[in-house]
Amino acid sequence: MESIYYIIAGATVGLTVGLTGVGGGSLMTPLLLAFGIPIHIAVGTDLLYAGLTKTGGAIAHSHYRNVDWRIVGLLALGSIPGAITTLGVLSLIGTPAAYEQTLRTCLGIMLIVTAAVIIFRDRIRFTNINLPNHWVLPIFGALLGIAVALSSVGAGALTAAMLMLLFPLLKTSKIVGTDIVHAVPLTLIAGFGHWYLGNVDFVLLFSLLIGSIPAISLGARLAGLIPENIIRALLSVLLLGIGVKLGIG
Repeated sequence: MESIYYIIAGATVGLTVGLTGVGGGSLMTPLLLAFGIPIHIAVGTDLLYAGLTKTGGAIAHSHYRNVDWRIVGLLALGSIPGAITTLGVLSLIGTPAAYEQTLRTCLGIMLIVTAAVIIFRDRIRFTNINLPNHWVLPIFGALLGIAVALSSVGAGALTAAMLMLLFPLLKTSKIVGTDIVHAVPLTLIAGFGHWYLGNVDFVLLFSLLIGSIPAISLGARLAGLIPENIIRALLSVLLLGIGVKLGIG
């Protein structure tokens, strides 16, 4: 019976992603927590879920040459070691109970930041900034890798926002493609790391995938019927509220 609820949760998140392009990891983990899933299982399962669902999109964007591989490489130079190091620290800490509050606090902070990014996403591109991105991207990547390994949130929306900020002339299609391609190895490595730590529920994972895969397609078809700004506003308020509750709690 529980599998039905997980399929519905996967469908809900998939529909949101299909409608707006955002809300995957940031919405899935709070939903799993609402179902009573322990936070370490929610984070670990969501990471593998994100990596698997984005793989198809990464292949498609690569095929259509919507990927800046130099940016992917610079981000991964920091994000992959950051995620691996974080997972190593978690394994040294010991049982999930020992680092549960760390995961909860990090998740709360990342949800608040993600909500802010969703709200101001359309204004970010107008920011005029000129930074030496050859060192900014690996540093951002390292911080992102740490945050994603601890919360499962940020690989999508935060990376896209940073790319818009540093590369205002980069085509939207390339920002999306580069973001997705970078997110796949990051979330898969972090997800398999959590699997090694015993933080992945595969029955839950498959149930989520069964619901989300068709729902994403449906959401994409319905995208023109529901104003995107309304959905994003509701999503932002929801994430902000959950993030504040988790961060303070």
